[in-house]
Amino acid sequence: MNKEITVNSEKIFEGKIINLRVDTVELPNKKYAKREIVEHRGAAGIVAIDNNEIILIKQYRKAVEDCLYEIPAGKLELNEDPLNCANRELIEETGYCSNNIEKLTEFYTSPGFSNEKIYLYKATELKQVGNNLDEDEFIDVIRVSIDEAKEMIKQNKIQDAKTQIAILFVDK
Repeated sequence: MNKEITVNSEKIFEGKIINLRVDTVELPNKKYAKREIVEHRGAAGIVAIDNNEIILIKQYRKAVEDCLYEIPAGKLELNEDPLNCANRELIEETGYCSNNIEKLTEFYTSPGFSNEKIYLYKATELKQVGNNLDEDEFIDVIRVSIDEAKEMIKQNKIQDAKTQIAILFVDK
């Protein structure tokens, strides 16, 4: 195995969502290199299906300066179970809850520079309970059929990777 051994690690930035560190690593050929690592607690997302429709949110994302269609998702709190996070985000962002949630998959978002892992779930048998948005969230909730969602991916209208993956999983 061509493993890199960390010989030094320097914390550059500590923030609310991410931390940044620079590691010095010894390479398999005994040379050294720097690795910039974005540390992230991870996140959970949930694709909610009601009457063969997927409930999506439309939200402005400053990093890309655009509104994106996404499944409900959010950052894990310290030591939070991903299932609890997904359930919390479903209620907060859409106003629905579910007693029928199953895990779909988990994946690293950008392992070349970040340790962020996203856990994806599917919720069915939804019940409306009213949303509870964070004070800095401005979200539109929309419903589309699974076929419409797949077409939105093909037309580049759904550009968020976790949402694309979730839709592909529920379309199996």
